[in-house]
Amino acid sequence: MFEGDVLLYSVLGIGACAIGAIIYTFLDYFTSGERTANKRMDLVAGGQKVKVSGQDSMLEQTRRREVEDTLSELEERSRKQKRISMRLRLQRAGLDNLKPKMYYLLSIVPGVICAGTLYLISAPQLLVPVGFIIGFFGIPRFTLHKMTQIRQKKFMGGFITAIDIIVRGVKAGLPFNDCMTIITKEVEEPVKSEFLQVVEQQKVGVPVDQALAKLYERTPLQEVNFFTIVVAIQLQVGGNIAEALANLAEVLRDRNKLRMKVQAVSQEAKVSAGIIGALPVVVAGAVTFTNPKYMEVLFTHPTGHLIIAGGATSMVVGILVMKWMIDIKV
Repeated sequence: MFEGDVLLYSVLGIGACAIGAIIYTFLDYFTSGERTANKRMDLVAGGQKVKVSGQDSMLEQTRRREVEDTLSELEERSRKQKRISMRLRLQRAGLDNLKPKMYYLLSIVPGVICAGTLYLISAPQLLVPVGFIIGFFGIPRFTLHKMTQIRQKKFMGGFITAIDIIVRGVKAGLPFNDCMTIITKEVEEPVKSEFLQVVEQQKVGVPVDQALAKLYERTPLQEVNFFTIVVAIQLQVGGNIAEALANLAEVLRDRNKLRMKVQAVSQEAKVSAGIIGALPVVVAGAVTFTNPKYMEVLFTHPTGHLIIAGGATSMVVGILVMKWMIDIKV
């Protein structure tokens, strides 16, 4: 009887975790600026009509149409690339040499460890395969996500410098392609390797806008998207690309300053959330180490299994709520 109840409540706990994750994703999308930005891009890319006064010249109207066509093409290309392959995920994390098959083989290790741990602590049999699934899919994806974030942060450290090199080079009379070649020699990783791929793609005949679109695929940052759009528009319709990139570099510096200010303001809340989230685990580990018999009932009795499942569910929901409250997107 108790065993059936434990299985039932375990399934309910897992379902509650899944529902909490779905609710968090839903709220995160509708409360962030991503939805507003997508609406703006749809309005621009969709060819929204712009009122033109009688004083506007035919050249200005033609330029506006060309800009709208370019934005529409970039938006259509980004929509086709919504599905992310494992190869692209590995590239974003800087693991270009790791093949997807090897990644899945290595993912078996944390899956076996999680399932073996649940089996050794006499957890309900239903949780053993669930632990393997979490270890096989969850832990490797989480690791890739963290590696991607670290790499993107390092990329932003040198990306503005790369734009400054292009601005100074173009003002000095160098072609745009030569300026990107200088970046591959002067700027540190990972900016160096990313722009090196752009240069190599151009050598085999890939257009600049397509090569930069591939750059945005590998480093999906808003700053890189701005850079790609500015360069594509300037190269297609003409204009002072040095001035446009100089203005872009100034905007990116202001965004970086704002992001750092937001991180500094929210750091106290992040530390508090980390302490609150780790406190139950630390206390449970300390009590288990000092008095194992006192905690043994949680791992051996069905009611203890139920308490663990309920506590883990509430912890996951609480951590997701705190993350949603603290995560301020700029």
